[in-house]
Amino acid sequence: MREHDSVRIGLVSISDRASSGVYEDKGLPALKEWLAEVVANPVEIVERLIPDEQSLIETTLKDLSDNEHCALILTTGGTGPAPRDVTPEATLAVADRELPGFGEAMRAVSHRYVPTAILSRQVGVVRGNSLILNLPGQPKAIGETLDGIFAAVPYCIDLIGGPYIETHPGRVEAFRPKSAIRSRPEP
Repeated sequence: MREHDSVRIGLVSISDRASSGVYEDKGLPALKEWLAEVVANPVEIVERLIPDEQSLIETTLKDLSDNEHCALILTTGGTGPAPRDVTPEATLAVADRELPGFGEAMRAVSHRYVPTAILSRQVGVVRGNSLILNLPGQPKAIGETLDGIFAAVPYCIDLIGGPYIETHPGRVEAFRPKSAIRSRPEP
């Protein structure tokens, strides 16, 4: 019997008001709930709740990638056109390379639900062995977006040298070319 690889996932909620206690953060709980339903691997979550400050976002993303060794880093919030929305700029500043397809796909998924999805500036990037994805800030939109794009995430993480992430097929079916599929662990 082969065990699932363990995976470290960084979660970053970016909000001036939530980080200062003005209201309760709903992004981190939504991300954790979604991941618990979908990812079959043992998951270690490393979470951060920070304000919309570009230098702090950059430092946090670097720390989660370089020091915490998170294979996947999901951010929520700060992707709109408002002056304080600087998550995409911070993400691009720490990137080794951009994966434009993720941003395009996330906006396309969200546009099925709300016309204002075209205002989003979400990006997907690689830093070292970490995939970093910017997600919307609302819990419902987080789930809808992840449902629409996560099938591609495990194989992307394979390609950048991360752990073999498996999903619960009834929820989200990870897509890999046949040559990249491992046999499933026995129950």
